[in-house]
Amino acid sequence: MSLGRTDVGGVAARAAVQAHWDPVPGYLNVAAMGLPPREVVAAMAADLQAWRTGAVGPADYDGAVARARTAFARLVAVDPGRVAIGSQVSALVGAVAAGLPDGARVVVPVGEFTSVTFPFMVHGDRGIVVEHVPLDRLSEAVRPGVDVVAFSLVQSADGRVVDLEAVSAAARAAGTLVVADLTQAAGWLPVDAARLDVTVTGAYKWLCSPRGSAFMTIGADAARRLRPVNAGWYAGQVPWASVYGPDMELAADARRFDTSPAWPVWVGTAAAVELFAGLFVDAGPEVAGFVRGHGAALADLARSGLGRPPVGLPVLALPDAGGAAADALRRTGCQVASRAGGVRISFHLWNDEDDVDRVVEALRSVPGLGGRQAP
Repeated sequence: MSLGRTDVGGVAARAAVQAHWDPVPGYLNVAAMGLPPREVVAAMAADLQAWRTGAVGPADYDGAVARARTAFARLVAVDPGRVAIGSQVSALVGAVAAGLPDGARVVVPVGEFTSVTFPFMVHGDRGIVVEHVPLDRLSEAVRPGVDVVAFSLVQSADGRVVDLEAVSAAARAAGTLVVADLTQAAGWLPVDAARLDVTVTGAYKWLCSPRGSAFMTIGADAARRLRPVNAGWYAGQVPWASVYGPDMELAADARRFDTSPAWPVWVGTAAAVELFAGLFVDAGPEVAGFVRGHGAALADLARSGLGRPPVGLPVLALPDAGGAAADALRRTGCQVASRAGGVRISFHLWNDEDDVDRVVEALRSVPGLGGRQAP
C-alpha cells in the first residue's frame, strides 16, 4: 500500500536534510525523545575517547557550551546574551516561580505538562495561586491581576499549538509575564523568542540532543524581575574565577541564570543545535521549508488515510483509552507514545511515507480509528 508522497521543499532539500540521520523505520516518537543526527554521534564518540584517555578537562567544555548557546540564539532569533543554559525545564521554570512575590497569580492551560505547572504550584504555601483554564480560553484568562501566563507553545499530550498572538496581546494589555515552553516546538516550528518574556526549552526532543541540556531566553524586563536562585560558579561573570568566595560577581547578562553544565551532554547538544540553526537559518528557504513542513505533511497524509481532515501539525493524536491503537502500532514495528488517554504519533525529519503506511495499516482494524484509504 502507498498513500502517496509528500512534496515539501523539493527532492534536493529532502535528501540534504535526511542525510544527517540514519534511517530508523517506524520511529514515530520524537515528541518523547529525538534521534541523534550523525554529527551528534560522531561528536560524542570523539569526546568519550578524549575523556577515556585524559585528553580533555573541565574547562575544555566551555567551548561546546558557548557554541550551543550561540546556535540556539540564532535558532530562536535572540542575542546570545539573552540565553541561559540549564539541565531541565522544571528547574528553569522554578527560577521564574521563585522570583514571584507572595500571592502572585499564574494562569496555565488545563492538562499542561507538569514541568511547567508544578514549579509554580509548590509555592502555594506562600499564596501563589495557579489557575488552570481550557487551552482555547487561555488568552481570555489573562487579565489585570494575573502575574504570569505559562504554557507549552505546542502541547505535549496532543500537539495543539497555543494562539501565541492572542495570548501575547492579552499579556501586554494586562502587564502579565509570558513564560513559554518551546520543548515541543523548537526544531520544527520557527519561533521568535525576542517577542516573549521568558522561554524554556528542553533540547532532547525535536532538537535531537542528548537529554540533560536545556535553554532559557530572558527578556530585559524579566531579567530585572527575576532572581537567579540557582546561581553557582558557572553564573559568575568569569566562571573559572568564581569558584571560591567570599565575593560574588554574577554575569551581567542571562548567564547569571546558568547552572553548571553536564559536560559531555553539551558536546552533543552543540552539534545538534548548530545543525538545526544551519537548516533553519543558513541553508535557504527550501531546506527551511522542508524542516518546517515535512513532519506535518506526513502526519496529514496519515490523517487522510484514516479519513480525517488535515491540520498541518506533525503530531497525530488519537483516542486510545484501552491501548488498542498503541498495541496495534507496536506490533507493526512503530514506536509511539501513550499519553492522556490517547496514542501520540509524532513525525520528524527522518520519517518517510513508509512510516505513514505502517501507521494506517496498523490502525485500519482498530474500531473507531480505521478510515478509508486516500485515493
